[in-house]
Amino acid sequence: MPRYFLPLLLAFFLLVGLGAASAQQKSTLPPMKQRRLTGKIKPRRDATPEFSNINRLAYYENKKELKAVQKAEKRRNWVAARNLLDAYVHKFGIENFYKDTPLLWRLAQLWERTGNEENAKAYYRLALKHTRKDIRKIQLYYDSLEQKETDLYVPLKTYYDIVEYRKSIATFHPPKGVYTTMGDAINSTAPDYGPALDAEANMLIFSSKRKQRGLLNTTADEDLYMSRKDGSISWNDAVPMPKPINSQYNEGSACLSKDGRTLYFARCECPTCRGNCDLYVSNFKDGKWTTPKSLGAGVNSAAWDSQPTLSPGEDTLYFASDRLGGFGMSDIWYTYKLKNGQWAKAENLGPVVNTRESEVSPYYHPLYHVLYFSSRGQLLNFGDFDIYKTYRVKGRWQEPRNIGPLVNGKGSEYYFTIDAESKNLYYARSEEKEMQNLDLYSFPLPMEAQPLATTHVEGTLLDSVDQKPMKGIVSIIDTDNGIEVASKYLRPDGSFDFDLIEGSHYVMLIQSNDFFSIEKKFALKGDTVMSLLTNSIDYRLPLIFKNIEFDPGKANIRPSMQATLDRIAIFLVDHPTFKLSITGHTDSRGNPDENVKLSQDRAEAIRKYIEAKGKLKPNRIESMGLGSTQPLKPEVTEEDAGINRRVEFRLIKPEGDPGKESGAGAIDWK
Repeated sequence: MPRYFLPLLLAFFLLVGLGAASAQQKSTLPPMKQRRLTGKIKPRRDATPEFSNINRLAYYENKKELKAVQKAEKRRNWVAARNLLDAYVHKFGIENFYKDTPLLWRLAQLWERTGNEENAKAYYRLALKHTRKDIRKIQLYYDSLEQKETDLYVPLKTYYDIVEYRKSIATFHPPKGVYTTMGDAINSTAPDYGPALDAEANMLIFSSKRKQRGLLNTTADEDLYMSRKDGSISWNDAVPMPKPINSQYNEGSACLSKDGRTLYFARCECPTCRGNCDLYVSNFKDGKWTTPKSLGAGVNSAAWDSQPTLSPGEDTLYFASDRLGGFGMSDIWYTYKLKNGQWAKAENLGPVVNTRESEVSPYYHPLYHVLYFSSRGQLLNFGDFDIYKTYRVKGRWQEPRNIGPLVNGKGSEYYFTIDAESKNLYYARSEEKEMQNLDLYSFPLPMEAQPLATTHVEGTLLDSVDQKPMKGIVSIIDTDNGIEVASKYLRPDGSFDFDLIEGSHYVMLIQSNDFFSIEKKFALKGDTVMSLLTNSIDYRLPLIFKNIEFDPGKANIRPSMQATLDRIAIFLVDHPTFKLSITGHTDSRGNPDENVKLSQDRAEAIRKYIEAKGKLKPNRIESMGLGSTQPLKPEVTEEDAGINRRVEFRLIKPEGDPGKESGAGAIDWK
C-alpha cells in the first residue's frame, strides 16, 4: 500500500471544445451504541502557520527584507535569520507559494536548525504541497523526519484477514463492511454522485447523468435527483427534482439548509451564468421551489464554481472553483453573509488546505468546525483523489488528515457527506483507472473520519528482556459504538498511535509472529500514553506455563487454565500456517504405565479444548504423553516433583519461514 504519494510532474489541461459543462465535475476532472454528538471538539493544535495576506494581495516582495535575512545567515545568526524570514513568509500572497517555494523550504531548515522540529515540518509540508519542481529529494528528507509519526496502515486485504481469523473471539466485533453500494434505487448505469442529506438524514439529494438529451439522445443531461428513506434502512427509487430546480441546462452539487427550505446548487452553461458553472439558490415556499437565483458576481467567477456546502451557522458557504488566482488547478473557496444578507466577495481558504494540485467537493460537518474535502495534492494519499478532514482551531485551519484506507482506496473518492450524528457516510467513488464509473456508497463512519476522534492514544511495545522494539499489527475495537478503526503496523521503533473518541471503551489487540497476542481493554479518558512489554517466542524452546496444573490423577481442564489456553488458541487462529505440539509429563510417583496414560489424557484434553475454542482443523495440533520418562530435575523435594509435572507447548513455524508467514490466508506482519 502506498504511503506518501505525490505526483512528480504537474499536469496542465487545455480546456477547449469540451462541450456542455458539468455542474459536478470540471471538464478537466473525472466526473455509537451511537449517542448524539454534542459539545465542543478540542483537537490538538498543530504548528500550522497563518498567512494574513492570502486574500489581500497576489504577490509580496521586499528586497530589503530578503537582504537582511541573507546578512543574518552570513553571520551564522540563525535565530535572527529565522525570525526575519518567518516575518517575511507570513506576508506571502498566493503567487509566492509557487514562485518563492524555496523560501518555505529555507525557513523550515532554519526552524529545524534552531531546535523547533514541529514548526520545521509545517513549512516542509507547505513546500511539498506547493513546489512545482522535482520534489523527490525534498520528499525523501521530509519522510526521514516523519518516520516516528508516519501512519503505517495495514493493507485492506490483510485487515480483513485479521477480521476473519478473530471472528470466534468474544471481545472482537467484526466490522460492518465497507464499500457498500446504495443499490439500484439510487445508482444507475450512468455516473451518480454528489450526495446531500436533510437534517434528519431521511432525504437524499444527489446528481446523476442518467438522462439523455439532444436529437439523438447522445448528450448526458445532468440533473438533481431525490430519494426518501423507506423505514430505517432502504431508500425509495430516486426521482428527478422538479422544475424550476432542474432545467434544460446541467444542475448538480446541492446542499440544504437545516430546515430543508433553502437549496444551494450549481447550474452550468445557462444564459445567466457568468462562467461555465455558477452557484444558485432556491427557497421552498408555498409547497414549491422558487426560481433559482444566482449568488452574484462576488461569488461566481468566469470559471467553474460548484459543490457548495454550508457551515453549521449557515453564515458561510464553501465551494470548489478553478478560477484564476488560486493555488492549483482547483481550490476550496468560501463566502460569508454580510449584515445586509448578501454574500461577500469569495476568498481562498489558504495554502494549508489548497495545494498546487486539485481540491474539490468540500463538506462542512453540520455540528462541528470540521471540513471534509477531496484532494490529490496532500502528503498522504492512497490513490488518485482521497478524502481528508481538517479542523478549525481558533480561526485557523489545521493540517488536513487522510480519513484512512477504509474509505480511501486506489481509485478516486469524492463528494463526502455524513449525517449529523456521524453514524453513516455517503460518498461517490470510482474504481482504479475507471474514473467515469462513479456510484454512490454508504456505510458506517470509521474512526478516522469521525469528527470527535481527537483524543490521542499512543504507546510503545518493547521486548521485556532486551528492551528492543517489537514488530506486529495494532488493532483497536470500539466496544461501545462498533466503529471501525483501521489497523496499523508498529513502527520500526515499536511505537503506534491512534485518534479516538473521548469517553468510549476500547479493546486494543497487538498481533505478531514474535509473541502471543496482547489484548488490553481501556476506557479513554483524555490523551493516553502506554508503555507495553512482552516476551518474544523462542521457537527452539518449549513453552511451559505455571498455571497449567491438573487435579491429582485427573485430566479435566480447570477454569484457572482457560485464560492461558485461550491465548494459545488465539495465536493459532491468527497464524493459520503454524502448528502446535503438546506434550504431557508427570512426576515419577505411581505406576509408570499409568503415568503415561494420564499424561496422554491430559495432552488430549488440552488439544480438544484449543481446537474447540479456535474452531481449528484437527491436523494442526498433535498431542502425546510421556509420563515420567523425561524429568527436568531429580525429585529430591515436592517442589522438584511439581516442576516435573508439566505440559510443554511447541509452536511449529512453516518450513523456510524466518519470521513471516507463508501460504494462503497468511498475514504479512511487515
